[in-house]
Amino acid sequence: MKIQTMLTGAAAALALSAGAAFAEYPEKPVNFIVPWPPGDLEDVLTRMIAEDFEEKYGVAAAVVNKPGGGGGPFPGAIEVANAPADGYTIGSFVIGVPVVGHQIGIPDLTPEKFDPLGIFLTYPFVIATSGDAPYSTMEELAAYAKENDVALGHFGDPLTPTQVTKAYAVNAGFEWGSDAAFDALDCNTLASGDADVINTTLQLILPCLDSVTVLTSITDERISLVPDAPTIGELDPSLNIALWNGLFVTKDTPQDVRDKIIAVAEKTVMSERAQAVAAETGALVYWQPADEAAERVATDIETAGRISDLLE
Repeated sequence: MKIQTMLTGAAAALALSAGAAFAEYPEKPVNFIVPWPPGDLEDVLTRMIAEDFEEKYGVAAAVVNKPGGGGGPFPGAIEVANAPADGYTIGSFVIGVPVVGHQIGIPDLTPEKFDPLGIFLTYPFVIATSGDAPYSTMEELAAYAKENDVALGHFGDPLTPTQVTKAYAVNAGFEWGSDAAFDALDCNTLASGDADVINTTLQLILPCLDSVTVLTSITDERISLVPDAPTIGELDPSLNIALWNGLFVTKDTPQDVRDKIIAVAEKTVMSERAQAVAAETGALVYWQPADEAAERVATDIETAGRISDLLE
């Protein structure tokens, strides 16, 4: 009888310990790593997710900004890659991390380290010019640029929108007269004549939108604030790519842990406060689930490869 009682007690203890193990996550603070300075769209939305995570699970959840300077998002990505695969360090990454991070010779990111939990943001990148420019469409710009020098302003050669903008010129048969990277690309850039065409976010030209022509958007779908501007994919399907942001974990992270993060993030980005950010900025805020996000990453790797080949 004693043996049976002991066995029963042991079984109960095992059951309790198994239940406790299942309920362990999250039992300590969780960090969402944003590899950029505070204040941008992905930072704002990731902070909303962290706040809701903390409220849902009763543990501290913080956004840790890890700007990489000249290293772009990759130093922050390395921190996530080197953390334990337990869901306590979550990456909030732009397209460059999963699409090219494992291909540019960074040992800590090679081979592929991350799986998407979901993609939640497409930045409202546009190609824009002054309202009085002698072209009002990308086709007209291409024709004009074949006979005249047109100066392009952008945020840096490695960025996806810049690569797309330059690849469009190759496919359309013209060359930019000059191009330069700027720290800020806004209404003043066009008004001062520092650049004839700028590759920037819609947010930065909202104050002068009435005097600017948006030629195209480098997004998945048309931006609601400028619905007449086609997407770059409409103009050239081979360049159908966008600058997006999603949540990522390392590949060995348990599924039940992933599910708990996803449950909060999906609800957050579809909330009224997150959708208000979309309405105010022209950003696309949504939830693309893990399987679709993985397919999107694979497609974008192919597209980025085509663009790289064009620009060589």
